[in-house]
Amino acid sequence: MRIALFLGAALCAAPALADLPAPSGDTIVDPKAKLEKLFTRTAKISGGLTEGPAVGPDGCIYFSDIPMGKDAGMILKFDPKTKETTVFTDDSFKSNGLIFDHDGHLLACEGADYGNRAIGRWNVKTKAHTIVADKYKGKKFNAPNDIALDSKGRIYFSDPKYVGPEPREQEYRSVYRVDKDGTVVEVTHDVAKPNGIELSPDEKTLYVADHDNGTDRIDPTAPAPKKGPMKIYAFPLGADGLVSGPKKEIYDYGDQAGCDGMTVDTAGNIYLTSRGEKRPGVIVITPAGKELAFIPTGAPDQKGNVVGLPSNVEFGLGDEANVLYITVDLSLYRIPLKTKGYHVQYKGK
Repeated sequence: MRIALFLGAALCAAPALADLPAPSGDTIVDPKAKLEKLFTRTAKISGGLTEGPAVGPDGCIYFSDIPMGKDAGMILKFDPKTKETTVFTDDSFKSNGLIFDHDGHLLACEGADYGNRAIGRWNVKTKAHTIVADKYKGKKFNAPNDIALDSKGRIYFSDPKYVGPEPREQEYRSVYRVDKDGTVVEVTHDVAKPNGIELSPDEKTLYVADHDNGTDRIDPTAPAPKKGPMKIYAFPLGADGLVSGPKKEIYDYGDQAGCDGMTVDTAGNIYLTSRGEKRPGVIVITPAGKELAFIPTGAPDQKGNVVGLPSNVEFGLGDEANVLYITVDLSLYRIPLKTKGYHVQYKGK
């Protein structure tokens, strides 16, 4: 069902932009640069967050609005030219991470909690939806979360489990790859709970965020296991695009909540969301893990109900190649940077 609903940038509980600390790291971002709020949820759905911004061939930003429970999720579309946000679909099958493929189709990680638990593909012109993959070795995925592409059009995605009543069928929380012929290959399960993922521009490294919050609600009657790693790992990839050596830890969030989503710029720097209440924002690091910049999205050391927690990031396209889009809480923001994003699917176009 196509919806012509317009969603304005209504205010709700969100970071007070005037009170945020200035960005740091002037090689990446001007300290005077400001976050601009573009959208906040107005739909009558409960809980959850905005997620998975993806830039389309036309420069529009598609992103997920994920509620909790049986409420249907949405995919929304922000047009930088008009500053309007419209509904692409009012049933996203609980989409999370999004990306456009080399043919201009929108790929979606469709999660659990009454979602498809699959990789889906949307024809953005016709709104036709198909399933690319939903099983590994005959068993359903846990809950596809974040997604990346290589130059051959192969799809890498993480498959943790955070919420939802569905029983977990896979033994591991893995990172998988879907090849062009539809074959699903396990890339690694050497991560406690993989979340955000990205490939380096030279495709020799796969970055994976380990965001282990300690439970995936497999058995609601069992005590929650202890929280695990909140780290960023770099996996070396061989010529076949598969892991060719041991992972390397390049960033550690310590006792704070870690990274949800990430992206890279043309220089190979990595933009990581940071969901810890002591320092909510976007951390920019080198491939070796050296911090270059920090863009606050929420006030540090909040008491009580913490707001300003970022979930994912994406650079714009064309005139907005230097603009970083950030999904935060139930909103979408952007900020101009001094760097440009890298998009493998648009390289050379």
